[in-house]
Amino acid sequence: MGLRGPGAKPAKIAKPDTGQFRLFEADVTVPVPEALEYTGARAENVVSFIESLQITSGAHAGRQLKVRDWQRNIIESIYHEEGGRRVVRNALLTIPRKQGKTALAAALALCHLCGPEAEQRGQVVSAAADRAQAALIYNEMKAFALGNKHLADRLVFREFVKEIEDTQTASTYRALSSDGKKAHGLSPSFIVADELAQWRGRELWDALVTSTGARAEPLFITISTQSADPHSVMSEQVRYGESILAGSHQDPTFHATIYSAPLDADPWDEKTWHACNPALGDFRSLDEFRAAAAQAKRLPAREAAFRLLYLNQPVATEARFINAPDWLACERKLELADMRGRPCWGGLDLSSTTDLTSLVLVFPLNDGTLQTFTWAWVPGDNLDERETRDRVPYPLWARDGHITPTPGRAIDRAFVVHTLGELAAQFDIQAIAYDRWRIEDLMKMLGDEGIDIKLVPWGQGFKDMGPAVDSLESSILNQHLMHDGNPVLTWCASNAVAVQDPAGARKLDKAKSYDRVDALIALVMAVGLYHREPPKEESVYSARGVISFGR
Repeated sequence: MGLRGPGAKPAKIAKPDTGQFRLFEADVTVPVPEALEYTGARAENVVSFIESLQITSGAHAGRQLKVRDWQRNIIESIYHEEGGRRVVRNALLTIPRKQGKTALAAALALCHLCGPEAEQRGQVVSAAADRAQAALIYNEMKAFALGNKHLADRLVFREFVKEIEDTQTASTYRALSSDGKKAHGLSPSFIVADELAQWRGRELWDALVTSTGARAEPLFITISTQSADPHSVMSEQVRYGESILAGSHQDPTFHATIYSAPLDADPWDEKTWHACNPALGDFRSLDEFRAAAAQAKRLPAREAAFRLLYLNQPVATEARFINAPDWLACERKLELADMRGRPCWGGLDLSSTTDLTSLVLVFPLNDGTLQTFTWAWVPGDNLDERETRDRVPYPLWARDGHITPTPGRAIDRAFVVHTLGELAAQFDIQAIAYDRWRIEDLMKMLGDEGIDIKLVPWGQGFKDMGPAVDSLESSILNQHLMHDGNPVLTWCASNAVAVQDPAGARKLDKAKSYDRVDALIALVMAVGLYHREPPKEESVYSARGVISFGR
């Protein structure tokens, strides 16, 4: 192993008397590979370099790597040239676990450090969610290099800081973790983002994306399973890749390879497995896959993890109230203006003055479904802080009109009152259910403005929320409730956790949910109120003490 610190020297592991060398600490010796000459096309040179490396662990340790056809297709797509220059600058590979992601990422990083893609004083970077994950690619690169005399003779390994230096090109490799702030000041020629779905926040991602401007042909590769969070950086990259693959728009500098089972595919069908696991039955064990599937089928608690890790579906592994596939299946974009003349019912969650306030209206349509529309407000003075804390793009949502920032550090309820007044003037609002918490100020403001809306107090305990939660769940599962894809509502739906009392009634629990659920609580109240007071039935608001404001 090379020395650490100043004066470190390359790791020389060859046995000069035999021409063979040791592979790690095991008593295994293999022939020393010959130095390569790269004379083929660019992608072919990359493949040749990878196949000069040796498998370093597992049943096939000591054998040469063999690039499979599906891997070759990925490499050829990324490294193809036009006019003598590589076109692709960003590449996405999302694939289930145990498909050789780490080995491929390490081999490509080594290729850019000291192989055919190396450049003078290049900077190769791998980034992961934490220090332990970041060390995986470093360890794999080190193992590959120590299995190849020609690489070991030129590389210096600095174990403590997880750095590698190439003495011939003065290029360096560094392993970074997303919980650190080490990307500023770098000028990488090659970046691999490992398991991006597990990163916390996007600070490191943004720093890396903007760090390659000084390089002639930088390459940023993301290799990861999918994320259940629709607002994560990983989901953002997948959506962009899918739009390119679908032909929605063109970006020749971005390549996407997505191995994922469709959400409506049969998760227990082996055809589904093989379609999204290209290594299955090769170096990915089919027997282990079958055993995992059998357990997941018998134990519902394991199904979500099986779908995410084995089928690469963007589903949450935790016990969420709403499964992402069920929610996404209910998306239907209609125009709010088309709802004029129709009765509607609402739910209003005021939350606190510094949190998220949400209003949801549900409109019953002629086909028997309910269509939802969502409004949300946040304090405007700290959007950037909120984006960092909640890890959702508040500034983007504000620009796109999905959320209204109000002036100051607290929500100005005059904005809520103004929206309620506009909606009451345009739509047939039958009633709005509200959480009793801190409603008095809003009531007075509505009265002062002469806004005539029927408000129904709605308890947040099991008594009122239980039937409403059941109605919402049934409506989603049967696709009787359709939403317009509002990202604030979708985010809240993805966070929600329901708790149950001894009698079996359920409510959404803000404390146990994964993040904010205010918009979904507003939807629960709106749906509950509609089912309590469906259209064309005699009103009982007067018997229930409905609060009404008017001149």
